Amino acid sequence: GPTCHRGTRSCFDPADAPLVAAAATPPAAQGFKWLETLWATIDERAAADPASSYTARLIAGGVDAPARKVAEEATEVLMAAKDDSVADDASRAATRDALTGEVADLLYHTLVVLRERGLPPSAVIARLRERHTA
Repeated sequence: GPTCHRGTRSCFDPADAPLVAAAATPPAAQGFKWLETLWATIDERAAADPASSYTARLIAGGVDAPARKVAEEATEVLMAAKDDSVADDASRAATRDALTGEVADLLYHTLVVLRERGLPPSAVIARLRERHTA
């Protein structure tokens, strides 16, 4: 909301910025909080025997193992998104399901890269926040 005495977001907003912030309906919750559970599982499995855990095996492979999976999954996200963009109504459910699965794989493998590098997701969230306010 507004923080400036002029009713704008900041005292540095342009003169034509609205004097009163529009009342916005908050977006529906998307379930991102559950990613904390996934991160905890990845963190726990990082210490597991690589023979018994796919996550541990990726991390034991050094940065290249999970990073290769990120590159692969990013390509698959692109292909699934393009398939969905040209899908007709009859195939839309299948293309959406494929896209959902590929993005899930990309998120998981990206988190594994972060864990392998010893970088917490909170650092990424902080960067996103910085960029959002810039």
